[in-house]
Amino acid sequence: MTPEQSRAARAWLNWSQNDLADRASVSIYCVSSFEVGRHIPQHENLTAIRSALEQGGVRFLFADGIGSRYHSC
Repeated sequence: MTPEQSRAARAWLNWSQNDLADRASVSIYCVSSFEVGRHIPQHENLTAIRSALEQGGVRFLFADGIGSRYHSC
């Protein structure tokens, strides 16, 4: 999942970054830094974010790889 996909999914669900962080049980920093392209969440956090969005009703049909310009959070 890319930062752009996360932002678009949240917009579709009408969720704030806080809503997503709460539903995924991750920090708001993790969500916000991922969505602006500053960090890639650790695998388990990224999985939790994606799962929360999917439980909200979003279906991901494709996912691009994330480039090496990001750092883990």
